[in-house]
Amino acid sequence: MTIKLSFHIKLFLCLVAFSSLLLSLIGGYAYYRWDQQLHRDLGARAQVQARAIARMPTLLSAVIQQDSAAIAALMQKIRAVSDASYIVIGDRQTLHLYHSEHPERLGKPMVGGDNSEVLAGNTIISIREGGLGVSLRSKAPLLDSNQQVIGIVSVGYLKSYIDSINTRILMQISVSIVLLLIALFLFSWLLSKNLKRQMLSLEPKEIALLVRQQKALLEAIYEGVIAVDRQLRIITLNHAARERLALRQPLHQLLGQPVNSVIQTQPDFFTADQHQDLHDEVCRFNHVRVIASRVRIMQDDELLGWVISFRDKNDINTLSSQLSQVKRYADSLRIIRHEQLNWTATLAGLLHMQRYDEAMRYITAQSEGVQEMLDFISQRFNSAPLCGLLLGKYASAAEKGITLCFDPACQLQQLPRSLNETELMSIIGNLLDNAVEATLRTAPPYGVVELYLVDNTHELIIEVADHGSGIDPALRDTLFEPGISSKQKGDHGIGLHLVARYVAQAGGSIEVTDNDPHGAIFSLFIPNA
Repeated sequence: MTIKLSFHIKLFLCLVAFSSLLLSLIGGYAYYRWDQQLHRDLGARAQVQARAIARMPTLLSAVIQQDSAAIAALMQKIRAVSDASYIVIGDRQTLHLYHSEHPERLGKPMVGGDNSEVLAGNTIISIREGGLGVSLRSKAPLLDSNQQVIGIVSVGYLKSYIDSINTRILMQISVSIVLLLIALFLFSWLLSKNLKRQMLSLEPKEIALLVRQQKALLEAIYEGVIAVDRQLRIITLNHAARERLALRQPLHQLLGQPVNSVIQTQPDFFTADQHQDLHDEVCRFNHVRVIASRVRIMQDDELLGWVISFRDKNDINTLSSQLSQVKRYADSLRIIRHEQLNWTATLAGLLHMQRYDEAMRYITAQSEGVQEMLDFISQRFNSAPLCGLLLGKYASAAEKGITLCFDPACQLQQLPRSLNETELMSIIGNLLDNAVEATLRTAPPYGVVELYLVDNTHELIIEVADHGSGIDPALRDTLFEPGISSKQKGDHGIGLHLVARYVAQAGGSIEVTDNDPHGAIFSLFIPNA
């Protein structure tokens, strides 16, 4: 059975295992270096003592005379102050003249097999097994006045003595390692717990998945989103923000940059009222009019940064215009319904009074014009929503005392691929509404509004002409920009902006000319390909 461990437990175990291995290696290396240094120090100490003893004149005289009692009396004083395990004096035949630990060995040969080099006049340091066991020892030659070797001085430290020192040091190292391991154990546990708390008890895979989900969610948001830290440096921003503000740099070049160096605002949006949230503020980001909101990022009452979301103000105006267009459709249907109710009530009254002949004449008079218009529109335009729109506009204009005329050549069998039905209805509806409103600004009787709509082999042609107040020359160059209008109330400059936007998306063009004797003609050309 596989045991699944959480991330902070795995981290804790890894830290403990690595720390244990590291401290073990360090301890082993320290012990190895200490053992080497101890051997060097004890060897040097033995060598210094051996040389010092070998230079004693009284010892030379006693060795020459083979006076073991004198040698013993002299060496006992030295042995009392020396930390060596033993001191041995031998003659030129390597026979014991003195042994600090075994006096009974006097006259017996010195063992170890390392005397020949000393008899040659050299001082040596060696590790050999002697009468007391394995030892680290130094041997120095006794030289007479003629520099002839007359004896040997041996000072040694038993391996058991060295091992006792090493054991004591090893215990100290082990205790230090154990204490360090306990400290590292506590540190690792606290670190893993702290990381777990900061990671909200999530596993790395869960965090990675969450980051990918949040990135996908951020990119899916239609609005522009920018996150900044307390120093107003960019933490992240989505594709919509870069596209709306025309930021062409790669994302990694924008991250960490001061937001004021990337986005110029008017008025200052990022630093104003930093301790308050802002909602639906109208301002400019890089010369783009936007509606922006700013929300603080808080953690435990500490300000970490802000999240700024914004949308193009023109998008709001576009939605408002489209909603107004839908309301106008509803008003047109209401007008038709109202006229039909009046017509039905009149017909019902005539029938109730049994005035059948007058009822027949009334039906004939009312239906001739309406039926003719219904037949014309339904036969010429292969779009039920467009037919409904045109009938509604016809009835709405008639209610205002304006006649909407359709050119006899009108026909529409198929829309261009670059233009959908909703966009076409928005274009025609806005043009007809503008024409009717321009006509209403003149004195009665009102002139007619004319519509020419035809699709030929190459392009779709839409032409709306009115005999209204015409176009102010001061507005002609900016007529299709958002917010530009000659109206005093209602939607200002959104309808024609929508028309120009849809036509541009379809790859078409717009021509605006003056009508004769007054008024305006809007001609639209949208290619079929």
